[in-house]
Amino acid sequence: MRRGRSARSRGRERIEILIVCSAGGHLMQLRLLEPVWRDRQRLWVTHRREDALSILADEDVVFAYGPTTRNIPNLVRNLFLAWQVVRRTRPRVLLTTGAGVAVPFAWIARLRGARVVYVESLTRIEQPSLSCRLIAPVANRIYAQWPELAQTLKGARYAGNVLGQ
Repeated sequence: MRRGRSARSRGRERIEILIVCSAGGHLMQLRLLEPVWRDRQRLWVTHRREDALSILADEDVVFAYGPTTRNIPNLVRNLFLAWQVVRRTRPRVLLTTGAGVAVPFAWIARLRGARVVYVESLTRIEQPSLSCRLIAPVANRIYAQWPELAQTLKGARYAGNVLGQ
């Protein structure tokens, strides 16, 4: 786990947005949503991978435990990490595209009073992902990136996709 310099010095100061996602495509989709979070005080949570190290080089980042797919020990580690990070930073909003790393963070953030916004992956056209189904009970808002999915996913909104189509 690495925390950015200002994340360490921030102490218990409240942040506006906690951005949580797996590395790879989930991270790229959230970077494409930069107009949403650019001017906000934020902290990222993702996995320590080369793409994340490069893409988030100038951001405050906490690295979560991975892999998360069907890995109960890392789920438990990330649950404790989520509790620590959310308690320390008291985010107003948690923004995520998933996947597994986002589940414990979404639940803990919602329990601690944050609004949870889930943006379903661009790859999900007709059926929601497992992480979407696990986060939906605590999500204040769910965005589908395809109208077909928005029609089948209860409460989801369609506002376009990260590619601007």
